[in-house]
Amino acid sequence: MRPSRGKIAIVLDVSGILDCIGGKMKTKLFAALVGIILVATGCVSTVADTHTAAVPLQQDRVEGRYQRTVDQVYQASVQVVQHNGVIITEYIPHDTTNSVRSFNGKVSECKVWLRVEAVDPQVTQVTVQARTKWGASDIEVAHELEKQIALQLAR
Repeated sequence: MRPSRGKIAIVLDVSGILDCIGGKMKTKLFAALVGIILVATGCVSTVADTHTAAVPLQQDRVEGRYQRTVDQVYQASVQVVQHNGVIITEYIPHDTTNSVRSFNGKVSECKVWLRVEAVDPQVTQVTVQARTKWGASDIEVAHELEKQIALQLAR
């Protein structure tokens, strides 16, 4: 095939290169690629005091503060997640008092973690974290859930 005027056509045929690489070399190449993938992803902490495999150094959390009790904010959070998805686990972190409650669930194919804690006797903070099933941040889902929690509390 002759390239048209002003354009250059480059064709690469890598099948010959792969044929030259022996079985052990293919295994080493595969192991190197897996190693690179593992280095690129890592283990990140969640707001619920757990860990998950994810791409580190990405903004994945949104916080909101409300002049409501921990129970009111927690119930609003549960209702919002149940309306949009499913709750998987609810728990009180073992190293805290009853002023901190957490749960995780799934919303829009994303893993979400929520933490509700008292800042002072009249202010409660909710932190929403969301990540895709591949570990990438999904800040839009986290922001949308936090906004819906605020709207639920306003009712």
